[in-house]
Amino acid sequence: MLTKNYVYNIKENNQITPLEYEESYKDLGVIFDEKLTFRDHIHEKVHKAYAMLGIIKRNFKYISINNFILLYKSMVRSLLDYCVSVWVPYRKGDIEVLEKVQKKATKIIPEIRHLPYRDRLKVCKLPMLHYRQVRGQEI
Repeated sequence: MLTKNYVYNIKENNQITPLEYEESYKDLGVIFDEKLTFRDHIHEKVHKAYAMLGIIKRNFKYISINNFILLYKSMVRSLLDYCVSVWVPYRKGDIEVLEKVQKKATKIIPEIRHLPYRDRLKVCKLPMLHYRQVRGQEI
C-alpha cells in the first residue's frame, strides 16, 4: 500500500513554519491519537483508577457499602467518566477493560465480595459503566 506523507505549513507574516507530526496529543485531559482509537487515553484512565482503588483499599480495611459508594463515585468513577462523550469506547476489549475496574472495585466491600458481579451492582445500586456511557450519548 502506498502511503503519502503530507507536510503542512503555517504562513504568518511571510514566514513559513512547518507543523510537526504527532502520533498522539493530549488536550484538556483527553489523549487523541492519529486514528482516534483512544487506546492510550483508556489505558491511562484505567491505570489511574486502579491506583485510586489501591489507595481506598489500603486506607479502608472495613468499609460500609454507603461509604464505599461515595468514595468510588467521587474518586474512581469520576476518572473513568471524564469527557466520556468525546472518547466513548466502542470496541469490546476497551469496554471490558473499563468494566474490570468496577468489577474489582465492588469486590473491596467485604459483605458482598462473594456475590456475582451483577448482584454486587444491584446491592450498590450502580449501573454498568458501558450503560452509563451509552445513556450519556442519548441525552
